[in-house]
Amino acid sequence: MLVERNLAAVEGAGRRVTVNLGESPLGWLRARGHVTARQYDAGERVRADWETAQLAPRVTMRWDPAATPGGGGAGGAIDPSGAQLSAKRRFEAAVAAAGPGLSDVLWRVACAGEGLEAAERALGWPKRSGKLVLRLALDRLADHYGMG
Repeated sequence: MLVERNLAAVEGAGRRVTVNLGESPLGWLRARGHVTARQYDAGERVRADWETAQLAPRVTMRWDPAATPGGGGAGGAIDPSGAQLSAKRRFEAAVAAAGPGLSDVLWRVACAGEGLEAAERALGWPKRSGKLVLRLALDRLADHYGMG
């Protein structure tokens, strides 16, 4: 979805820009040359594992069968699929490879879809520091995945 925004209220300037609200923050950074193709691919790979593992908070009602006491069968607790468990293990290994201090911004931007400015504010970091830390995290992630 493309939305036109007036930056006069935001920056005091009199210009208008078109913003694609469907574009991920990582995609935005890639399109403007702030991250390399290798870094972008690593970020997309960890995001795919995060989504496959279904680690995102639910925003709709669950329609799984309700668990019953002493259940089992269709009414018992639903076991996560093998693909979901594998993705969760891959995600956890990738975050561990990024390391403490780097994985926070990596998760916020690549997985949660938070913009760099919002991530910096949430983490209490100085402005413009997030891009450097994110690039370091994505490089470690790409090394972890064995990307050339």
